[in-house]
Amino acid sequence: MEPQERKQFVHLHRTCIFGYNRKNDGPSMSVTYYLMADPDTILISTMAARGKAKAVARNPKVSLCVLDEKWPPTYLQVYCDARIDATMESDPQRVIDSMMRLYDVMAGKPMPEAVRAEAAETARREQRVILLLKPYATFETPPRHVYSEKDAVGLTHWTGRLMPW
Repeated sequence: MEPQERKQFVHLHRTCIFGYNRKNDGPSMSVTYYLMADPDTILISTMAARGKAKAVARNPKVSLCVLDEKWPPTYLQVYCDARIDATMESDPQRVIDSMMRLYDVMAGKPMPEAVRAEAAETARREQRVILLLKPYATFETPPRHVYSEKDAVGLTHWTGRLMPW
């Protein structure tokens, strides 16, 4: 994929596997929704007490495996620098606005403004924070799919390479 194709893939999808280093054990992975805050920034909402937020506070290097939600899965691995951008204490309105945008992403359509009060209550109760991720690289390993016996003819694999975002 060319750089614009990789960015477009991330923009067109909404779920990923969020990978991060755990403090004492092996790496962790968590399926989550995300949204694009701008063309080069990914936003994820999580609870302050969850592993994602704690991991980002320890080490900003995270990875995403962006999924296209169709079978067989196509994906793109994205490496990011992450930071906690806002909390309910520092900027509650921004956290609530982000929750509303994520509800839109999750529902696949704009949510009515009447949902805002519930989003605000959820954000307060769960002590939500916003993680901002700045992609810096992707890993090229395009999946090969076999739909029929003819697709197996000439099927090749190779090692991938790190490519700039």
